[in-house]
Amino acid sequence: MLKVMFLCTGNSCRSQMAEGFAKHYGKELLEAYSAGLLATRVHPQAITVMKELGIDISMQKSKTIDMELLNRMDMIITLCGNAEASCPMTPPHIKRLHWSIDDPVETIGSEEKNVNEFRRARDEIKKRILILTKTLGLHEKSEAQGEL
Repeated sequence: MLKVMFLCTGNSCRSQMAEGFAKHYGKELLEAYSAGLLATRVHPQAITVMKELGIDISMQKSKTIDMELLNRMDMIITLCGNAEASCPMTPPHIKRLHWSIDDPVETIGSEEKNVNEFRRARDEIKKRILILTKTLGLHEKSEAQGEL
């Protein structure tokens, strides 16, 4: 089972959504975690837009980086420049990827515009998770297991 940790600044939306998608599409083949440079709370709008796609992240908790857990990962994916720059040193066997996803929390405007930015971030993260699982050969296996 591949262990992946998603990191962003506050572990409130982008990394939480990535963890939710990875658990959903990776099934038992991918062990997903998320953390942040700071622990805040899971943003209610992230919970709402994920629920629109049938994925419930409401029980996930915002966490700071646990170095012991981080060093057991096979892959670390940062979702913002701040996390990429501040991510602690890790052993060389850990593959590191960076996905630059704009923070929907920083959107200024109407409620509709804010929700649309969360959806945009969600959809971008979903697309990247599907590419990742397909590249790793996990997506097809998990779908096939679901058909048994």
